[in-house]
Amino acid sequence: MENSNYIMREITPLSDRDCFYIADRRKTEFTYPIHCHAEFELNFTEHAAGVRRVVGDSTEVIGDYDLVLITGKELEHVWEQHECTSKGIREITIQFSSDLFFKNFMNKNQFDSIRYMLEKAQCGISFPMQAIMKVYNWLDRLASEEQGFYAVMHFLRILYELSQYDDAKVLSSSSFAKIETFSDSRRVQKVQKYIADHYQEDIRLNMLADMVGMTPVSFSRFFRLRTGKTLSDYIIDIRLGFATRLLVDSTRTIAEICYDCGFNNLSNFNRMFKRKKDCSPKEFRENYRKKKIVI
Repeated sequence: MENSNYIMREITPLSDRDCFYIADRRKTEFTYPIHCHAEFELNFTEHAAGVRRVVGDSTEVIGDYDLVLITGKELEHVWEQHECTSKGIREITIQFSSDLFFKNFMNKNQFDSIRYMLEKAQCGISFPMQAIMKVYNWLDRLASEEQGFYAVMHFLRILYELSQYDDAKVLSSSSFAKIETFSDSRRVQKVQKYIADHYQEDIRLNMLADMVGMTPVSFSRFFRLRTGKTLSDYIIDIRLGFATRLLVDSTRTIAEICYDCGFNNLSNFNRMFKRKKDCSPKEFRENYRKKKIVI
């Protein structure tokens, strides 16, 4: 059964004849509701410590500076006032279409890092402070200059410089964002595909190791090296992503969602959810419903 509340789909000001749209706002508070849109978005905030940023099923309280790239067309996001007391907030939002880079152009070697970054940002990514300081002056300049040819070159430079930071943090879980993300290793890809298809079932390390012709110990080490997560954490994150999506999009009970997503114990599900999301499943659902509007 579906919820009666819906995420607002924003109609952005970006026209078909423009490469990007940029808005430079000085504000005292964040009031815009949770929303999604087809356009890609690079969003910078300054002097906004205490604001709560929600991207998919990721919720974080940000510091004075925050820079996020979102390329997932259905990925809900919002910046909430939360505990922010600043009266001098600055927000620079750049929205651009996925067809800004036509396919043959993006497949050139010189754009490899940008292409990879845009793919990664389907789940939303936040950049480290070093990256923010690197592009800060360019963002400031771009916000004030005429949107002509050189402005497009400046924007491409910003994207390229940001794409050099491998430590950009992925925000939403891929299963919540409805995105398939796979390793560049064929053996890990095979396992990831199996987990995505069978997350509701009991998944054993020995079975996955046999699937790719490795010992359990070797496979565990190999999987963590390739994904940055232990196998156990990876499976839990996939299951929790599907669970958070059901909490948002359905009216199923928490117990039903727990068992539908491969958890076999409600107490364990609640404990894992609290550890990973810093709130209970009930609190997550209630918080998301407060952000939604009926349209």
